[in-house]
Amino acid sequence: MKAEIIAVGTELLLGQIVNTNAQYLSQELAAIGIDVYFQTVVGDNMDRLQEAVRLAQKRADIILFSGGLGPTQDDLTKDAIAAVLGRKLHIDRLAMDKLEQFFRNRGVVMTENNRRQALSIEGATPLENETGLAIGDAIAQDGKFYVVLPGPPKELKPMFENQAKPWLLQQALSGKEMPIYSKMLKFAGIGESALETRLLDLIQSQTDPTIAPYAKEGEVTIRISTKAASESEALIKLTATEAEIQQRLSEHMYASEDVTLEKVIVDLMSKRGLTVSAAESCTGGMLMEHITAVPGSSVMFQGGIVCYSNEMKMKLLNVPYDYLEGDHAPGAVSKEVALVLAEQARIVMDSDFGLSVTGVAGPGFSERKPVGLVYIGIAERDKETEVYELNLSGNREAIRLRSVKAILYRLWRRLMENEKLSS
Repeated sequence: MKAEIIAVGTELLLGQIVNTNAQYLSQELAAIGIDVYFQTVVGDNMDRLQEAVRLAQKRADIILFSGGLGPTQDDLTKDAIAAVLGRKLHIDRLAMDKLEQFFRNRGVVMTENNRRQALSIEGATPLENETGLAIGDAIAQDGKFYVVLPGPPKELKPMFENQAKPWLLQQALSGKEMPIYSKMLKFAGIGESALETRLLDLIQSQTDPTIAPYAKEGEVTIRISTKAASESEALIKLTATEAEIQQRLSEHMYASEDVTLEKVIVDLMSKRGLTVSAAESCTGGMLMEHITAVPGSSVMFQGGIVCYSNEMKMKLLNVPYDYLEGDHAPGAVSKEVALVLAEQARIVMDSDFGLSVTGVAGPGFSERKPVGLVYIGIAERDKETEVYELNLSGNREAIRLRSVKAILYRLWRRLMENEKLSS
């Protein structure tokens, strides 16, 4: 069955709040086999609300609404639905009793407009609001199913889980739809377009499972999904597709679940009893922040130094003056300095690995070197230090983040290579 989600509220259109309800409902509906084809946001306007309902009726079997159930005159969701369906509104007695009791307990006189929160559409199944006052509604009419939910997530989520979902399963689905099962594959060190090119034949010929890539800054995720009667049946199909993708992109696929690269690294190093330290210049501590944001990172992270100035590079990490100053010096943004920073970070903090980042994040040139030129270094105990040159695009924040993602990827690759050698 096809579904559409209609989020109601002018504040959504103005960007004053983020529509997290649509994300939650889409995930929940997919889990019970309902495909969400459209998401609509409409303001608090009766004509436009009715228009949105009529349009959704033409293209969806199930229509879910969030928001517009409050006590004020601009809370019009039920009014609009009732008008389109040719039904009346009435006061639900149980909801009204709860409202009156709420105000009595507070010692406050209930204003007349609060009665709107107890309104229900004629013939609807009222949906109890466990954490708020405005009730929801569930309606079946002419082969269409309507679910009306409040806007605040703390009210919407329990109402959907405990009231609306059971109603949908009984009234709309009745075992007709198979649930959707998905798996997330995570990649680093490759862009979305390059990844898609490597998988183009699979994507173009996909039927079941489906393959959907999407990118975040510095990483790419692939979601593979299938409909199946049981989790075990789904796992067979998902595993086969995952194996094919992993075979093609093993040097970039770092996880087969929705976790961050830094989480994978922290777990790997903690398990093996390895430690790491860092020296950062242009990223200003962002690398350390990514690592230490992972719970349990204290086991493997020794510490770090933000050496923004040349003086701190020399004083704290023993970078030679001749590398930093003078007509023939390679400069702070150089392979030579990245190498010393990585090695000294490892030595000073007595860790198994030392990481370094130095570069030009912008907005202007530094040492007459272009914005986006970054050097990252990885020093490992008893092994030769490696330095990589990056030529990154984007604004200052993007360059800093991409630098962090790049060195984390290189560290992960080193850990994987070491594992292969030891096995």
